[in-house]
Amino acid sequence: MGDRLLRSGTMGLLALLLSSAAQAQTLNGFDLRHSLVPATQIIAGGPAKDGIPAIDRPQFVAAAQASFLPPQDQVLAVHLENLARAYPLRILNWHEVVNDVLGSQPVVVTYCPLCGTGMVFDRRVGDKLLSFGVSGLLYNNDVLLYDRQTHSLWSQLLRQAITGPMRGQRLRDLPATHTRWDDWRQLHPDSRVMTPDTGVQRPYEQDPYAGYETSADVMFPMALRSAAFHPKERVLGLVVGSRAKAYAFVELAKTHGELTDDFAGGRWIIRFDAQAGRATVHNANGAQVPTVVGYWFAWYAFHPDTAVFRAEAKGHP
Repeated sequence: MGDRLLRSGTMGLLALLLSSAAQAQTLNGFDLRHSLVPATQIIAGGPAKDGIPAIDRPQFVAAAQASFLPPQDQVLAVHLENLARAYPLRILNWHEVVNDVLGSQPVVVTYCPLCGTGMVFDRRVGDKLLSFGVSGLLYNNDVLLYDRQTHSLWSQLLRQAITGPMRGQRLRDLPATHTRWDDWRQLHPDSRVMTPDTGVQRPYEQDPYAGYETSADVMFPMALRSAAFHPKERVLGLVVGSRAKAYAFVELAKTHGELTDDFAGGRWIIRFDAQAGRATVHNANGAQVPTVVGYWFAWYAFHPDTAVFRAEAKGHP
């Protein structure tokens, strides 16, 4: 009898351990085995898979018809194939992912409110055309996307699939501009803007992250932190090959608004408009190159070896 109870108890404990191990390898229904980042650092942000609904059929109006959008509102904007489109952050805050097509170019517009990072990617990877949703999972507080075709998880700031059949594949990021709506409209008066007609009822006039941008707190634990700037200081991040550099807005504000910087074997033109909150990087020919604007804590977490621009050191008053 005692032996049977002992065997029964042992089997129960083994079953519990196996169940716990299985749960540790899956989260929100995603298989985390063989993840390119530590699986223990992938966490559930709260919403279930697709609990934050991606926008698959964005609706647009001409700039002159965008009466719903205050001039000072921030947008993530793209100019591609002679088409200009603006995606209001007041909408992206509630959706984080927009699957869209500009001309012949299928794109995914992504925004992580916790990191303040907006990035636009080509949805074509190899011979696959992907569409994306929100996994409800985070890595270093940054949104993890998933593609609906293979259910692989993709890190926005790593620009890479970290789990699943697409593991190791990379997304090609496209130049995008984070700026005020009135600034973008002046630069691109023919721009169209995404409307709140998303097919989902959300209070777009409210900011679900009010106060977060100025707080020194981050939502979830971080493996790496740096006190070089306020955690929410906005930085312009440039990646060239394996090297990264951060241009903090507080440093760019000490310049005349345009500077040239030699970095990673290239010469880059940085343009900054403090009123619009716009910072972009251009190559020697003047073409805008892909970058990301976001919070310092997020940039540092993904690029701990980042170079840091200092206006004084570069001789820009």
